[in-house]
Amino acid sequence: MISENASLVISSGRSIIWLANSSRVASNPVLHLLDSGNLVLVHDTSSTTEEYLWQSFDYPTDTLLPGMKIVDDNEAGVERYLTSWRSPDDPSPGEYVHRIQNRGLAQMVTLRGGMKKYRLGQWNGICYAGAQKFPSAVYKPEFVFREERMISVGEPYQSLLLVRATLDTSGAILCHTMNLRRDKWNLVTMFPLDTCDEYATCGPNCICKPDRPIRCECLKGFAPKFQKDWDLQDWSGGCTRTKPLNCNGGDGFHQVVGVKFPDMSRFWLNTSMSLGECRVECLKNCGCTAFANPFITTGSTGCLMWFDDLIDTKQLPSAYNNQHIYIRVPTSEFDFDMGLEEEKEKKRPTRLIVISIVSGVLVSAIINGSVLFVARRKRQAVKRNSEDVELPTIKMATILQATNNFSVENMIGHGGFGPVYKGYMPTGEVIAVKRMSRSSQLGLEEFGNEVMVIAKLQHRNIVRLLGCCIEEEERMLIYEYLDNKSLDYFVFDNSRRTHLTWPKLFDIIMGTARGLLYLHHDSRLKIIHRDLKTSNILLDGNLTPKISDFGLARIFEEDQSLARTKRVVGTFGYMAPEYAIDGKFSMKSDIFSLGVVVLEIISGKKNRGYEHTDHYLNLLGHAWLLWKENKIIELMDECLKNTFVENEVKRCMQVGLLCVQKFADDRPTMPSVFSMLASDGAVLPEPKQPGFFIERSSSSSGTSSPFVESGNKTITITELEAR
Repeated sequence: MISENASLVISSGRSIIWLANSSRVASNPVLHLLDSGNLVLVHDTSSTTEEYLWQSFDYPTDTLLPGMKIVDDNEAGVERYLTSWRSPDDPSPGEYVHRIQNRGLAQMVTLRGGMKKYRLGQWNGICYAGAQKFPSAVYKPEFVFREERMISVGEPYQSLLLVRATLDTSGAILCHTMNLRRDKWNLVTMFPLDTCDEYATCGPNCICKPDRPIRCECLKGFAPKFQKDWDLQDWSGGCTRTKPLNCNGGDGFHQVVGVKFPDMSRFWLNTSMSLGECRVECLKNCGCTAFANPFITTGSTGCLMWFDDLIDTKQLPSAYNNQHIYIRVPTSEFDFDMGLEEEKEKKRPTRLIVISIVSGVLVSAIINGSVLFVARRKRQAVKRNSEDVELPTIKMATILQATNNFSVENMIGHGGFGPVYKGYMPTGEVIAVKRMSRSSQLGLEEFGNEVMVIAKLQHRNIVRLLGCCIEEEERMLIYEYLDNKSLDYFVFDNSRRTHLTWPKLFDIIMGTARGLLYLHHDSRLKIIHRDLKTSNILLDGNLTPKISDFGLARIFEEDQSLARTKRVVGTFGYMAPEYAIDGKFSMKSDIFSLGVVVLEIISGKKNRGYEHTDHYLNLLGHAWLLWKENKIIELMDECLKNTFVENEVKRCMQVGLLCVQKFADDRPTMPSVFSMLASDGAVLPEPKQPGFFIERSSSSSGTSSPFVESGNKTITITELEAR
C-alpha cells in the first residue's frame, strides 16, 4: 500500500515487511509500472522523471535494465551496484557484487566477499580494456565522468530495442537482447569469456594467454618464483625478476602488444603527458616497473606508470593490438636472451608439432596409392593448423610409476582410442592417462586431432589436457582426473541416479551448454565436436560437467558454416540426420547431439535402444508424442519427483526437442539454446518433428543399422563407423 506520507509499504497484518520512504510528501501519490520496467511513485499521472517520489531503478539487484545506472558518486554520497542472487531460486543477496571502481582509471569489477573475482579492465577512452568494444550496434551505454572519475554507466531506454545485463549466481555477467517478436531473449555476450578473466589467475608479473595450453607466461625479464609449482601448472606464485633493475642508465623497456593492462595498486597517472615523456619519467624513478598510454583514441596523450608487481595482465585478441604496455627490464636482459637462445629452448615446454605425431598414421596407412594421397592431404591440413601447438611431455617412466605399470586395478575405462588409467603423480596429483591402443587405427588419427584441438582450449566446462607422452610406439594423453567419471555412469544407473537432484541435473545441463557455447562461439577457434554424448561429459568432484573426447572434432574457419565427409564416424543415437545420411556436419549437428543428451538426462533413458510397451519409437519419438499430447512432463524420471521444478523441466524438454528437429535450419544456435535454458518465463517456439522419427519393428528394437528408414525408402551410406 501507499502510506499517508507517500511511502511504499508491504505489510503482513500489523507487521511491516518492507518500507520505501519517498523523498517528498505528496497529497495524491500514484504508483506506476513503466514500459521500461521501472516501478515509480509519482505525485500524479502528469509527473515527469525529475518529480519521482521514489523509483525502483535506484535500487538495482542482479539485473541492469535500460534506464538504470550503476553509480559511484562520492560527492553526492550515492552508490548503486549489482548484487547476485544467492541461488537461481533464492533472490536474497548472494556472494557477488558488480560495481564501478575509481582508482586512477575507472574500471568495472566483480567482487566476492570484498575480493576481486573478475575485472573488465581500465577505461581506455572507448571501452573497458578487457571486454567487448563499445559502442556496438546493440549496446550503446552512456558514461558520465567528473574529471577522471566515472560517476555512472547505464544504457538509455529504447522502446524498440530491449536489452538486459544480469549478474548471475556464479559472478558472470550475461548480456541478452529481446528479439523483435518479443518472445525470446538471446544471449549476446558474457563475461568472463575464459579462465584468463579470473582475477590474478597467473599470479604477479605474468601474462595470461587464453589460446595457449600453458596459459600463463612470465613477462620479459622474469622467471617463475616457484619452479616446482610452475611445472605442475600452479601459477599462483607468479614470477620474479631474473636480474635486478639498474637505475643508472642500465634499463630499457620491452613492448608487449595488445594487452589488458595490469591492475593498479601503486600507480601514477598524468593525462597530458606524451608517451615519450612518460618513458623518460619512468626511467627517472627507480620504483617504476612499467608504463603505457592508457588511452587508444586517435591523437590521445596520457601516461600511466606502475610501481609494483604487475597483476592480472591478459593477452587480448587482435582487435586490441593498439593497446600496449612497456615493461622495464635491465638492458643486459636483452643481450642475455639473444646470447642464450639454446638454453632458453631447453627451458621451454616441449613444442609438439602434430604433424610428427600423425606421421604414424601415414606409415600405417600406406596400403595403396590412393590411401597415401589421402594421408598426405591430411598431413598437410594438420600442419597448417598445428604449427604452434605446445604441450608439456611426461616421461614414460613417470607414467608407468603413476599407473602401477598400467595395472588392471588402475583401469577406469576403455574407448575407441584405447584404455584409460587412473594415475598418481609423484607430486600427489591425480591424473587420467589415455593410452592409444596399438591395434586402433582410429586412435592414431584421434590422437593427433585431439592434441591439435583440445590443447588450444581453456574453459571450466572443457576437460583440461595436462600433457602427453610419446616414446617409441607409445602415444598417451594425460588429463586432469575427474572424480565422478562420466555422466552416463549416473544417468543410466537406477541406483546412482537417485543421488542427482533436479537442481544438480539442471546445473549439469547448463554447464554442458556453456561448454558447447564456448566451442562454437567464444573460443579463438570454432570447434565442431561431432561426438557429444553422455559418456563424453565428465563430472568433477562437485559434479561440474566437462566436455571431453575431441578425437573427432573439427576446426571451422570463421566464415565456414558447413562441411562434408565421406567417412562418417560417430555414435548411433546422437548423430544428426544430415550427418548420418549425407555426411554433412556443422554446429547444428552438435546442437542435435546436445538435444539428445538433455532428453536423456531428464528421462534417465538412452535414445538408442529405448523401448516402450505401446510403440517401437526411440526416445526422441516418444518425447515428441508426449509433447503433442501435452504430457511431456511424463518423460521425466520418477526419481526427480521430489526435487524437480516443473517450469524448468518443461523448458529443458522443449529446448531439447527444438535441438533435435529434423532439419538443421530449424534448430537454434548455441547462444539461443543457452539463452532459452537460462531465461525463466521466456516464450519458446514450438518444436517441429524430430530427426529419426521412425518406428522400428519389434524384432529390430535395440539393434543398430547403418541405414535410416523413411516411408518406403531406404537410404544407405557406404562408410559409417560407430563408436
